[in-house]
Amino acid sequence: MIEVKSIEKPDERRDFPKGHLEVCNLSGLSFGVATFEPGWRWSESVKPIAGTSSCQVRHHGFVVSGRLRMRMDDGAEAEAGPGEVFVCSPGHDAWVVGDDPVVMYDFAGGAADYARAAGDC
Repeated sequence: MIEVKSIEKPDERRDFPKGHLEVCNLSGLSFGVATFEPGWRWSESVKPIAGTSSCQVRHHGFVVSGRLRMRMDDGAEAEAGPGEVFVCSPGHDAWVVGDDPVVMYDFAGGAADYARAAGDC
């Protein structure tokens, strides 16, 4: 089997305050392209939708532009910027650092559940 899709024509778009997620669904993979505007923070923009105290989605990400800061529930922090790849386990908050929007690709398959109400998954 071979599947090919363009991120220019996503299967779905989910909007939330100061950002959005575009999702391409393929067999075994939900690929996400997230755009977060300056001032975006998961705990303010997505938490009300997810209904959890922190993000419970695992991310395997690649940052295309901007800077993203992540803080785990245990207090560990890291920042990722253009050209960097990261893994972030469930149980975190994240926010845009600076005045540039963050565009990131998520390969973990977490796009299937990201920014959805708990009962919508």
